[in-house]
Amino acid sequence: MSSPTRKLEISLLALRVSVAAVMLVWVVDKLVRPEHSSSVFAGFYGMAGVGEGIVVGLGVVQLLLVLVFLAGVARTWTYGAILLLHAASTFVSWRQYLAPYESANILFFAAWPMLAACLTLFLLRDQDRLWVVGKPG
Repeated sequence: MSSPTRKLEISLLALRVSVAAVMLVWVVDKLVRPEHSSSVFAGFYGMAGVGEGIVVGLGVVQLLLVLVFLAGVARTWTYGAILLLHAASTFVSWRQYLAPYESANILFFAAWPMLAACLTLFLLRDQDRLWVVGKPG
């Protein structure tokens, strides 16, 4: 049987990999369907006119962040950045939470457990030691 510390490390690794997988899907969407992300910026963030070139640039930066996060590098900064990015996307969708049974709004509620996973990773970043590159922190 594994020790509690080993179980925690395995759990944190599972959270990091699964959060990175979701974030990578969003990154790929920015890179292959920048027009979709432009419409998301307009509809959810009130930022109409964000060009596809800017979206692709943001996608590249986000891709680098997610890969560094996945590698467990500079955990205070990368885990914090992932937490803030996901929190922003979760909270900006507040209208969908008020009408969960309209359209596909019920899917927006999946953001909450992922937000909890991001917060957990940030708070326990020093215990997330499996498959990390470099020193803790």
